[in-house]
Amino acid sequence: MIKLYARSYQRVLRILSPAMPWRVPDLLEGEDSVLDLPTKLTEKGVKNVLIVTDAGITKIGLMEPLLQKLNEAGILYTIYDKTVPNPTIENVEEAREVYEIKGCEGIIAFGGGSPIDCAKAIAARISRPNKSVTQLKGVLKVRKKIPPLYAVPTTSGTGSEGTLAAVISNKKTQEKFAINDHSLIPHVAVLDPLLTIGLPKHITSMTGMDALTHAVEAYIGKSTTAETRSYCTKAVKLIFENLYEAYENGSNVEARKQMQQASYFAGLAFTRSYVGYVHSIAHTLSGFYDVPHGLANAVIMPHVLRYYGEAVQHSLAELADVVGIGKGESLQRKANLFIEAIEEMNAKLDIPNKIEGILDQDFPKMIKHAQAETIPLYPVPKLLKNDELFYLYQAIQGTP
Repeated sequence: MIKLYARSYQRVLRILSPAMPWRVPDLLEGEDSVLDLPTKLTEKGVKNVLIVTDAGITKIGLMEPLLQKLNEAGILYTIYDKTVPNPTIENVEEAREVYEIKGCEGIIAFGGGSPIDCAKAIAARISRPNKSVTQLKGVLKVRKKIPPLYAVPTTSGTGSEGTLAAVISNKKTQEKFAINDHSLIPHVAVLDPLLTIGLPKHITSMTGMDALTHAVEAYIGKSTTAETRSYCTKAVKLIFENLYEAYENGSNVEARKQMQQASYFAGLAFTRSYVGYVHSIAHTLSGFYDVPHGLANAVIMPHVLRYYGEAVQHSLAELADVVGIGKGESLQRKANLFIEAIEEMNAKLDIPNKIEGILDQDFPKMIKHAQAETIPLYPVPKLLKNDELFYLYQAIQGTP
């Protein structure tokens, strides 16, 4: 019955999807393209913005050139830099209050996935002042025009600059949940590779593997289209060709640029074709233990792909072809080689193969959260039972 419900729900979404109000952000691309952002604000008549970021970005002065350009353009700004990794409901409400007190007219999200997701949720609350953040959880709960939203990613992983999702943490329930609505797609996205040059190696690796997870999960799911498959294959190829170079030689502008493209393509893919169990399990680890999202995805992905078995064999073999793995081998062999290639990439990027600190007593609650996130929304290749998720949590935990 659950399987029938989930697949029926997904089928309806797939049928309705082409008629939905998809928006592709206007792109500013290339070195120093962030300096063109004030012109975009002026064109829109925005004279007062809230900048949503985090304390780390403020500390290193990464925004200073943009702030100077905003001053020159006569655009007022207020900085909210209290966003935490896995942004919270408290972040959203605090920043929304600042937006209203300061009379802001638009929002610039400057940072990784956390500031961008936080900014989207702020925009959702502004457009829906009578609904709480938790009441906006789920699909199409906003359905109203949001303030002009400008996304400036400083990592290459979440793809949030092109997606309809904002993922927020509820610290009281230890839950991470998504607000999914077409109105939350940013109006403008800035892909400036110079903003990623200073990324530490561990953030480069984790965010890069996050982008790979987006592309792979979107590709193997049951709601793919020719368009999203194209985005996925482009992203996978770019990541296999550029992630290790960006990790080892962080000042390589071309590698950084290609990783930004990969992250953006993967974001466009999964916002239309969704993700799967890798993400729903990863969200529980972030919610319970504050495990960085990209790290969780990287560790979990090989385990889940291997567990899917025949359900993903053909898709993974196609991705193996995309990156030149296993030429002439059988579908099963190609699929296995692709999973092994992910594990080898994790090892090269100093990403562990398990996550320490997962407690047995948390399994039941985490399984419940993961299933609630997955069913009925995610068009996963294979719906898993609770005992199968229990096995996967053990594998990630490192239990024999």
